[in-house]
Amino acid sequence: MSINATLFVQAIVFAILVWFTMKFVWPPIATALDERAQKIADGLAAADNAKSELTNANKRVEAELVKSRTETASRLADAERRAMAIIEEAKARATEEGNKIIASAKVEAEQQAVSARESLREQVAVLAVKGAEQILRKEVNAGVHADLLSRLKSEL
Repeated sequence: MSINATLFVQAIVFAILVWFTMKFVWPPIATALDERAQKIADGLAAADNAKSELTNANKRVEAELVKSRTETASRLADAERRAMAIIEEAKARATEEGNKIIASAKVEAEQQAVSARESLREQVAVLAVKGAEQILRKEVNAGVHADLLSRLKSEL
């Protein structure tokens, strides 16, 4: 065979190979490449969507955190106000109770003082009678001198 015929046969075989490749091999490869490109494009679009959703979610989270912080601060302030009110109320009650105790103690002390005065008057009257009895060296009749003794008590 001559070199021209070999080249011609090789060109025909090459053309058949190119035709076969274009007809049977290339379409599935092109389809796979197109599908892969579409998947990549879909993935990039999904990533962009996810990124924007993440940004939106972060903004919502920040807004909720700010809202939560303000609510917490408000609740803490309310709790402090309530605590101060309770403390003031307890102080007022304690002061009132202390005043009641002091007043009752004063009344009781006054009653004891009156009782002690009465007791002392009785004792002074008895001592005065005994002193007078001893000075006069005679017995004093308490029934006869009851009026005198009661006047003496009231003067003391």
